[in-house]
Amino acid sequence: MNKVGAFFRSPRNIFLTAGIGAGLFLSFKAIDEQFEITKNLDIFAGVYREINLNYVDKVDPAKLINTASNAIDSSLDPYTEYIPESDIETFKMNYVSNEYGGIGALILQKNNKTYVSETYEGFPAQKADIRAGDQMLSINGVSLDNKSNDEVSELLKGANSSALTISILRTGETKPIEKKLARAEIKFPNVSYSGILTNQVGYIKLDRFLEGSALEVKDAFLALKKKYKITALVLDLRGNGGGILQEAVKIVNYFVAKGETVVTQKGRLPQNNYVYHAGALPLDNSIPLVVLVDDGTASASEIVAGAMQDLDRGVIIGQQSFGKGLVQQTLKLPYNSLLKITIAKYYTPSGRCIQKIDYLHKNTNGQAINIADSLISEFRTKNGRVVYDGRGITPDVYVKPYYFSSLAAALIENNLIFDYGTTFRLKNNSIKQAREFRIRPNEYNEFVEFVNSQSFSYSTQSDKLLEDLEKVTKKEKYFDQINEQYEVLKFKAQNNRKDDLVEFKPEISQLLENEIVSRYYYQRGRIESSFKYDIELNEALKLFTQKVNYYNILKGTGDYKTIGKNSELARKAELAERK
Repeated sequence: MNKVGAFFRSPRNIFLTAGIGAGLFLSFKAIDEQFEITKNLDIFAGVYREINLNYVDKVDPAKLINTASNAIDSSLDPYTEYIPESDIETFKMNYVSNEYGGIGALILQKNNKTYVSETYEGFPAQKADIRAGDQMLSINGVSLDNKSNDEVSELLKGANSSALTISILRTGETKPIEKKLARAEIKFPNVSYSGILTNQVGYIKLDRFLEGSALEVKDAFLALKKKYKITALVLDLRGNGGGILQEAVKIVNYFVAKGETVVTQKGRLPQNNYVYHAGALPLDNSIPLVVLVDDGTASASEIVAGAMQDLDRGVIIGQQSFGKGLVQQTLKLPYNSLLKITIAKYYTPSGRCIQKIDYLHKNTNGQAINIADSLISEFRTKNGRVVYDGRGITPDVYVKPYYFSSLAAALIENNLIFDYGTTFRLKNNSIKQAREFRIRPNEYNEFVEFVNSQSFSYSTQSDKLLEDLEKVTKKEKYFDQINEQYEVLKFKAQNNRKDDLVEFKPEISQLLENEIVSRYYYQRGRIESSFKYDIELNEALKLFTQKVNYYNILKGTGDYKTIGKNSELARKAELAERK
């Protein structure tokens, strides 16, 4: 008895018994979890079996499993997804490498007919003089009547070097034209443009972080330094939805010292925790750098922007980024299927996670919501500037975005900008260089006449509000009391719309110039044509001419000590204005 009592009273043995108790608890917990998994798998199998055997109509087993798998994934986050064998190639195109055998052209459907919407320079379609605006009639003798975009795309794709005959009808021609060409490997670059802006400022537009993107940035940067002796750089990540994390780490490493922490990955399992450092000597860790971001900048793009900001290596200009701080890994499943699953969150060098949406906690409608303001924390950049987590990357210099009018959106949606570009190209064999081209007054007047000759109508936000007002007041039986004032407002709204093509001439001219330039200089021309109207880019250029401001931002002088408060207020004001 005394020996037993002495054993349990011994400090050493108290520790041992506590360890045994904790071990037993963990073992029981693991057993409980395993039992729950086995139990629910049995339930799932039972539901599937009984539906397959007893449901009133015959069901497709594969479709049932796909639906169930997708339902499981969607209950977690939008980035966790089941990929059946049939979708593997599409998955690779979206997340690994966008290579395929084809002709290098985009298509659109209009009035149940297939048209070429854009051709890419250097690929078979452009080399064969297939143009945007050409109607595709048949491919290898197969009529395209009433075929969907997907069906036409499948006919265009095939093995490299395989022959292809496309029958097209061009505006202004009375007879079809046959184009014979061979499919080629279509691999779109991650860097869609690199060049010089002004005053030795280089510009690199990175569209995605697929295989080889870091090498493309490296090659573009070194070429700009060699050819133009650039003294500053703009890295454009607007609209870049991300991709491979390791490519982002390499890109940051080009501009920061060896050994710097770039991003930290933390998951539930220890094997998913990892710290990524800059492992090589930089290409240039002193050249003034601006990174452009917007609400489409996500994931790997935010790693680059966040690291540049936290290490005070570059100035971030634009709007608040998307806020995706989740890391995915692709796991193999039976029968050649895959599971892309979120395994961790990533943290920028200051220690902040920029994930904006809390997918674990949903509101009463089952919708994921933003991380609560009360959970937002402060972090410090290398120079001591205050930054915040939970809201994406807030730019150092916020630029209010420009939103096109309802008229401009309607003109695009109804293909009137596109159709005028086709007509313009037919009449003009050449135009000025992309950066210099401007649409002339008489050409804009031609466009106005062209639009007025079409059966074109569109609705504005005012129209929608008036319609809602009519519905609500009729329902509440007040409409008769306001009918006279309502008709006056409606008449004014419709009357003002007649002048909208004049009122919105500057922005519509911008869209026309961009479309027309693409018919001669392709994607590179589109980008160069946009430079003169690009408010974020012009803000970057202004900052490079005011070097004192550039370095004050990085030092955190005055208003730049805290990044987020003023920008957050501006963002909320912008959202309120849009509503």
